[in-house]
Amino acid sequence: MRILRIAGLLAVSLAALTSPLHAADKGLVGISMPTKSSARWIDDGNNMVRQFREAGYETDLQYAEDDIPNQLAQIENMVTKGVNVLVIAAIDGTTLSNALENAAAADVKVIAYDRLIRDSGNVDYYATFDNFKVGVIQAASLVEGLKARFPDVKPWNVEIFGGSPDDNNAYFFYNGAMSILQPLIDNGSIVIPSGQTGMDKVGTLRWDGAVAQARMDNILSANYTQKHVNGVLSPYDGLSIGILSSLKGVGYGSGDLPMPIVSGQDSEVQSVKSIIAGEQYSTVFKDTRELAHVTVGMVDAMFKGEEPAVNDTETYDNGVKVVPSYLLEPVEVDKSNYEKILVESGYYKADQLK
Repeated sequence: MRILRIAGLLAVSLAALTSPLHAADKGLVGISMPTKSSARWIDDGNNMVRQFREAGYETDLQYAEDDIPNQLAQIENMVTKGVNVLVIAAIDGTTLSNALENAAAADVKVIAYDRLIRDSGNVDYYATFDNFKVGVIQAASLVEGLKARFPDVKPWNVEIFGGSPDDNNAYFFYNGAMSILQPLIDNGSIVIPSGQTGMDKVGTLRWDGAVAQARMDNILSANYTQKHVNGVLSPYDGLSIGILSSLKGVGYGSGDLPMPIVSGQDSEVQSVKSIIAGEQYSTVFKDTRELAHVTVGMVDAMFKGEEPAVNDTETYDNGVKVVPSYLLEPVEVDKSNYEKILVESGYYKADQLK
C-alpha cells in the first residue's frame, strides 16, 4: 500500500510537470524592449509577459534603455540562455543583423515587434499597427482642428515634426501624414514658415521630447516674431509634451494667443490629461493589449508547426526580404471620445486621468 501511495504521488507529480499550464513545456520567449522612458513600452512588456504566461510560456523581459550595445548584449544573452523565440522592439532597426545570424544558427525564431528590423533575412514575422494610417489619422485630425479653431485664418501656419530616423515606423508616419498635408501645402491652404520638411530636417533622434522642445524654441524665435503658429504635426506624445512646453513658454494658450493644434500618438497618460485640459488636441491610440495578443498568437502557431496569421505580405520590405506582417488598426483619440476608447475599454482607470 505504501508503495502504491508513493507511485500515485509520483504519477500526480509527473502529470503536473507535463501539464500544458506549465511554461516549461511550451518554451522560453525572450522579449527585448527599447526603453522604460516611454510608458507605452512598459505597457507593452507587461502585457506580453502576462499573456505569454497565461498561454503557458516562460518569459525573459529586458529593457535596453535606448542603448544599442546594451540591446545587442541582452539579445545575445537570451540566445545563450536558450530562448526559443525572440520578440524584439529594436532601438535601431538596422543594427541587429549579426545578433540575428547567431539567433538563426541556434534555431531561434524572431518576431519584430512594432518596429521593423531591417537588413536581415532572419526576421520571421512582424507584428505592428498600420503605421501609414497612423500618420493619416494624425494629419487629418490636425486639419480638422485647424478648421474648428482657426476658421477665419488662411493660410494656416504649421510646423512639422518627425520621429526618430533610425525607426522605420517614423517614415511611415511621416509619409501617411504628408499624403494629407502636401496637397494643402501645394494649394496654399497651409504654409510652413520655417521651410523645414522632409525626414532629414524634421526627424527627432530617439523620439526625444527635449530635442523636440529645443527645435520648437528655435523655430519660434526664428520665424514667429510677427506671426502665430496655428498647428504642429507631432508623431508621438513624448514629442508633443516638449512642443507644448515650448509654445506655452512664449504665451500660447493664454491671453489672445490660442493654443495651436498639436497631434500625438500612443495615448500616454500625461498627454491624455493634456487633451482633457484643452492643450494637446489629439493622439492616436494603439492598443498594446491587442498587439501582445497577436504576438502571442504568432508564437503559439510556430510552436504548433502552423503558419501564424498575417494580413500583409507586401508592405514591409526590410531590405533583404518582405516580412510577413499583421497590422492592427490605430484609433484617433480626442476630448470627445477618450472616455469611451480608453476608460470604458479598461485600458486606463478614470482616476489615472484626473
